[in-house]
Amino acid sequence: MDRTDQSVVSRLLRATALVEDAVLVLILAAMVLLATTQIILRNVFDDAILWAGPMLRVGVLWVGMIGAMVATRSDKQISIDAVSQFLPTRWKARVRVLTDLFTAIVAAVVAWSAFRLVLDDRAAGVTAIAFVPLWVCEAILPVAFGVIAIRYSLFAIRHLRTSIVGEDES
Repeated sequence: MDRTDQSVVSRLLRATALVEDAVLVLILAAMVLLATTQIILRNVFDDAILWAGPMLRVGVLWVGMIGAMVATRSDKQISIDAVSQFLPTRWKARVRVLTDLFTAIVAAVVAWSAFRLVLDDRAAGVTAIAFVPLWVCEAILPVAFGVIAIRYSLFAIRHLRTSIVGEDES
């Protein structure tokens, strides 16, 4: 890849990160506002928004999945790997290639299954909250797991390159 290609890729990655962060902040802000409004309505006015509870649960799902995408963006997810701490850099990278590929495959299978679930629920026409279809609420699942699968595939390539070259490129 030449310098121009890297610049375009870097800009795309930064733009993707900004979109993920913006959506995460917007959903969190909406959840805080909705929960606060619900508390005030219940305690002060003895009233409630009927769809607030289900909408907050969907918000938690979306925040969790987007949070998982953000964690994988910088390769900062939780991992337990006591063995690789004692390995040289090339062997650490080789172990990471295997774990990255395994993670990518599992995430891809889950993304495919979630995509099929969304399609089935769309065809069924089930409504989740008020007039919002269930498939819209679930749409984050295949997207998030698909992004995670792609990222781990890219991490595997990066770690494979590190295992061949022998220097840490991360």
